[in-house]
Amino acid sequence: MDMAVARRLLDINREFYIGRGRDFSATRRRLQPGVRRIIEGLRGDEAVLDLGCGNGLLARALSQRGHRGLYLGLDFSPPLLDEAGRQAFAFPVQFLQADLLHLPALQPRLARLASWSVVTAFAVLHHVPGSETRRGLVQTIHDLLAPGGLFLHSNWRFLKSAHWKARIQPWETVGLSAQEVEPHDYLLDWKHGERGLRYVHYFSEAELSELAQATGFAIVETFYSDGENKQLGLYQVWKKAST
Repeated sequence: MDMAVARRLLDINREFYIGRGRDFSATRRRLQPGVRRIIEGLRGDEAVLDLGCGNGLLARALSQRGHRGLYLGLDFSPPLLDEAGRQAFAFPVQFLQADLLHLPALQPRLARLASWSVVTAFAVLHHVPGSETRRGLVQTIHDLLAPGGLFLHSNWRFLKSAHWKARIQPWETVGLSAQEVEPHDYLLDWKHGERGLRYVHYFSEAELSELAQATGFAIVETFYSDGENKQLGLYQVWKKAST
């Protein structure tokens, strides 16, 4: 993907999650069922790095479960982080404003904080434009994880919903064309509060398998959850493969 196009897609999502952050947060008051299912498998003493932590929903759920390990949430949206930081937690919680595309530059600092046993990215990877950029991000996640560490993530299957399929917008809306973006890239609008737009990539299991293999992960679990049809979220648990 051309870098100018990638930057345009990133700007679209930054504008949404910063400008519409409070509206978005108002629709995110409870964890998706798939996320709850995944965290039920945690022991409670893991050091958790939560990428795209939003308004702190995961941290609150971990606190309610009696989690004891270190938690660090990263997000670029001040409105979402402001809400996250106003919560009370019963275990060590920190939040940091950071763009995940700068994760490689943050790697030394993050590595000094903890030996991360779990990295989460719920509804995050599908907002990262460009296959090579996604691969670089996931490779950094692999490098941050302790041996045998877990990468827990979900991706939005909006094409399984007639409601969300109807929200797909032509690329010309933002001055781009279908030829400039990658296959399975979409532009979706938002109508809760003021109108907004988001860039989203639609993952298949095959594409995720290729990404895992290319970055040194083994897929240990895949399942679908969320929405009335329980098909709106594709969840996977990846384990850092032995070297």
